[in-house]
This record gives sequence, structure tokens and C-alpha cells, in this order.
Amino acid sequence: MAVETVSENKKRAATRASFFLAGISVATWAPLVPYAKARLDVDEAIFGFLLLFLGIGAVGCMPLCQRLVVRFGCRKVICTGAVMICVSLPLLATLSDMPSMAVTLLVFGAGLGFVDVAMNIQATIIERQSGEQLMSGFHGLFSVGGIAGSLLGGSLLSAGANPFGVAGAIVLVIAGLMYRYSRYLEPEGPGERKASTLVLPEGVVVLMGAIAVGCFLVEGAMLDWSALFLTSVKSFAKHRAGFGYTAFALTMAIGRLFGDMLIARFGARPVIVSGGIIGAFGLSIAILSPTGAGAILGFAVCGAGCANMVPILFAAAGRQKAMDPTAAISSMTTLGYGGNLAGPAAVGFFAHAIGLRLAFALLAVLLLLAAYGGRKIEEQR
Repeated sequence: MAVETVSENKKRAATRASFFLAGISVATWAPLVPYAKARLDVDEAIFGFLLLFLGIGAVGCMPLCQRLVVRFGCRKVICTGAVMICVSLPLLATLSDMPSMAVTLLVFGAGLGFVDVAMNIQATIIERQSGEQLMSGFHGLFSVGGIAGSLLGGSLLSAGANPFGVAGAIVLVIAGLMYRYSRYLEPEGPGERKASTLVLPEGVVVLMGAIAVGCFLVEGAMLDWSALFLTSVKSFAKHRAGFGYTAFALTMAIGRLFGDMLIARFGARPVIVSGGIIGAFGLSIAILSPTGAGAILGFAVCGAGCANMVPILFAAAGRQKAMDPTAAISSMTTLGYGGNLAGPAAVGFFAHAIGLRLAFALLAVLLLLAAYGGRKIEEQR
């Protein structure tokens, strides 16, 4: 019995490490965005187009991920994604031409996609084996990784480090995590063998995917545009602009770490509906605030609201009966990252046409629509 307990703890620790790895990888990009834009010397619309390639890389590989996990297991897919991230991050910190940046963003996005799909399948397997509600806690480690990445990156830049040094430090962290925990990841895929190249959502998963698109779009916009929002709209110092995403990720992490308890007490529907409303309110604070500090406060409120919306969707996808749960997770992750594909680019195009302030207002509207759709999630449990 003692051996089984240790084994279960190691599996959970490895799953948390995977979510942390994904979070710190994504968040490291946030404080590097203004530097990348400055090196390329392009306007918001062109830079928004470039950011499409990160989403294309992620979404493009996701339809294959369920098939790869079934064939090779969660461990190999997550480790492959981690290697792709480690190779691409230092390049993103140094390249200064559009074609090379586009290709590197494709690789970076694909690595994130590999890790994201496989870690959510891994989390579903562990949750099913334990019989406990664990998904929000796992996603909480993604947000903790987000805090670590943006805080470490912002602090190093403030201390005088260059973008390449920041990327190198994060690569060492990722390599250390994989060395320590990869052996405890699931070596096999889930029991289901129904793997297809393209998985389309069915039944309630369509609604879940639609809500996920909105939530991921907002998270992607916060990652790619919060720093630029602070520097261009609020005249905030460039070397401190990454702390906007830090505030968003911090409150999201806290919300997710307490999310399983909140969902057990109040239910999925109230948490997801109130989350969308609170998130929209936070963006309103950021838009209307006259100072950068007030905008950062608004980002923090937004993070608290958005915290448990995505974990609720993934947990519900793992329980629903409309389609194979593993296929549902792969499908919904693909749709969710579709938000990351369209979101940053759309914000860039709208920022060029109507201004970044109004573009962020459209994100608040999306969260309100997600809250409206979330009213039906609990009814399907």
C-alpha cells in the first residue's frame, strides 16, 4: 500500500510539473514581446499577423496529438514538446527578421500544442485513476508557471539581463523539470484506441469548445498584448510591462488552486458564469484606469474571473458521454487554441483599426458571451 501511495504521488507531481512547464514556457514569451516588436520594427497589424504563426503551430499539430498519445504515450509526446520549446525560445529572443521569426513561432507553438494536449490527457487519466476532482489544481500549476515565467523574465530584464539570457534561464528550468519528473509520466496512452487525424466535436462538446475559444482568446491576448497595452496606452515603462501578465497569472493561479473546492461547494455553473462576468469587469477596469498600475489591477481581477473557466471545461469534457473523452479533450484543446490562433492577430488588426483600448473592450464582450454559454455546462455533467 505504501508503494502505491508513493507511486500515485509521483504521478501527480509529474502531471503538475507538466502543467508548470507549459505555463512557464508561455509566460516567458510575454515580457519578450515588446523587444521582439522593437527588433522587427513593424506596426501592430503586421506584428499581429506574425503572431498568427504561434497559433498556427499549436493548432496545426493538435489534431494529431490524440493519435500520437494513443500510439506513443503521454511521456514521449510531452518530452518532444519540451525539446521543441527549448530549441525555439532562445531564437525568439534574438531573431530580427520576419521569416525566421515566423518559422520559430511555428515550432514554439507546435511544442506548446504537444505539451498542452498530452498534459490534459495525462491529467484526465490521473483524475480517473484517483476518483478525485483534480483538474483545477493541475491547471493551477499552469498559472503558477505563468507567474514564474513572467516574474522571472521581468525581473531579469529589469536587472539588466538581455532577452537571450532570460530565454536561456527558462530553458534550464524546463530541462531540469523534464530530467526530474518525466520518468513518472504515463508511458502509455489512454485505454481508448479510437484515434483519428481530425477529431470534430459532438453534442455538448461543441458548446464547450465555443466557450473555450473565447477563454483561450482572452488568455492569448493577455499574453501577447498586455505588455504592449501598458506601454502604448498607459505609457508604462517597457522593462516593467511584463508585470501586467504577472498580475493576471497570479490571480489566476490562486483561483485555480482553490478552484476544486469552489466547484465542489457552488457547482460548475455558478463558477463559470460568475467567472466570465468578473473577467469582463476586470478588463473594464484596465481600459478605464488612467494609470498603468490601475490597468495591472484590472488584469489581476480579470485573471481571478477567468481562473476556473478552462479547467471546468476540460473536466466536463472528460466526463461527458457525447463522444470519447480523450477525443473530446483533443478536439476542445484544438478549438481552444483556435482562440490563441485568431485572438492575438485579431487584437492586432482591431488595434490598428480602432485602437488597442477598444480592442480590449471586445475581449470583455467575449467573456460576457462565455458566461452566458456557461449556464448550460453543469446541466450536462
